[in-house]
Amino acid sequence: MAPTRSNTADKNIVDRTKARRNADVARTVRETRDRLSQQPGNPAFDREMIKLHARALTSSAIVLPFLAVVVALAGLFAGMGPIVVLWAATTAAAYAGLSYYAQKISRTEAGDIEVSEVRLWFLASHVVTGLCWVWFSGMGCSDCQIDQFPIIKAAILLLAIAATAILAYALRGAMEATFAMPVAAYVILGSHLWLPVEAVMAALLTASLPFFSYVSSHLHRSAVMLLSFRTEKDGLIAELETANAISDEARRRAEEANLAKSRFLASMSHELRTPLNAILGFSEVMAKEVLGPLPNPTYRDYANDIHDSGEHLLDLINEILDISRIEAGRYQLQEEPLDVADTVEDCCHLIELKARNKDLRIVQQFEHDLPPLRADERAVRQIALNLLSNAVKFAPTGGEVRVRVGWTAGGGQYIAVKDNGPGIPADEIPIVLSAFGQGSIAIKSAEQGTGLGLPIVQGLLDMHGGRLELNSKLREGTEAIAIFPASRVLHTAQTEPPRRKAAG
Repeated sequence: MAPTRSNTADKNIVDRTKARRNADVARTVRETRDRLSQQPGNPAFDREMIKLHARALTSSAIVLPFLAVVVALAGLFAGMGPIVVLWAATTAAAYAGLSYYAQKISRTEAGDIEVSEVRLWFLASHVVTGLCWVWFSGMGCSDCQIDQFPIIKAAILLLAIAATAILAYALRGAMEATFAMPVAAYVILGSHLWLPVEAVMAALLTASLPFFSYVSSHLHRSAVMLLSFRTEKDGLIAELETANAISDEARRRAEEANLAKSRFLASMSHELRTPLNAILGFSEVMAKEVLGPLPNPTYRDYANDIHDSGEHLLDLINEILDISRIEAGRYQLQEEPLDVADTVEDCCHLIELKARNKDLRIVQQFEHDLPPLRADERAVRQIALNLLSNAVKFAPTGGEVRVRVGWTAGGGQYIAVKDNGPGIPADEIPIVLSAFGQGSIAIKSAEQGTGLGLPIVQGLLDMHGGRLELNSKLREGTEAIAIFPASRVLHTAQTEPPRRKAAG
């Protein structure tokens, strides 16, 4: 039956049914956002650039007025008269008005800025300051004591152009609006082009305007790129926060589902075990004819089948409860010193009847004088029985199961169970180690099982700080190695791990 898709809001959180389509949509949205964020006409970036321009003018409001004051003082000292003072006052007033408007814009929220209107006001203010520099460009000095006054004017204009290029790069066109007319006025009115020095200065000043315009434009592009990177970073942070919120919500729901599952299994175990015990008891009484002979032998066979099925169902319930407790972290270890070899030997005796039914030979290879291991005896028995049951289940009739117990290379102890069965393909080992996972060979051979034996072994070993290794080759058999760490070995003065490499 096809899986039913949920119509609830869960599918809006994580929709795993369309992973490829979701990835394509996410990639398209990301590429579109990158393309739009890097376009200079992006309104959000235009507002940010206007705010950046306003902050630059506000923080450096004194630079160009200070240059004008210095020029006025130098002009007075050189005998230019009050005209230079009037020019300096007018220029300072023009820059003060520009700074006042910039301060007003810098205090305005970016979303409330009308880009076109504010841009026009800024350009108009720059034009006003440019008219002040036009006045300076046409200013003469016939009675002053400066021999090369046009050259000095050109140098001062170069300083003003360079400062404006650095301060006003965030507003496109600010350089041209401010100094296009002053440079033209200097070339036409403020210099004598027939003099070589003044002609060179006029050419230098004329060439400096496009050069500094290019510098300002380059700074503008760099600022836009930084803003785009910042926007992308903010977008990634937002996506990470969203993914984190989704992960937290999914984890919360998974914990609730796991808790509900544990409660369900805890309640169902009692409800199922009670009638199962009755079924097992009554079927055993009937099969052994305790209360009298059964007239029909088929009934006795049916009673044996009922008893076997009940035992299988009870084992299944116990395994499900064990894996549930392990996954929920509620499996309590009752640690005590135990002899691993003796415990595994007892398990071999328990499994021997099943092995004889398949004409299997169990070969035991235990290292002598192993020190005690601090572990849960019930868990170690379950580990050994699960590994032995799997080996007996898949070993061929007349085959062999080899059981080893000994030292590991790191000073720990191990339990290894190897059969000469069909083996497990390498790509199916993760499936076999997952809960309810069964390999293709087990499915084809219709071997009875739940796929919980090895996951329970793995969980119990993890609780002991150990690990499970599964080595298998097709048509050569499988070896499962349960490894306990050296920290659980109770060493004494007479029992030290041998200095040689062992299994695991």
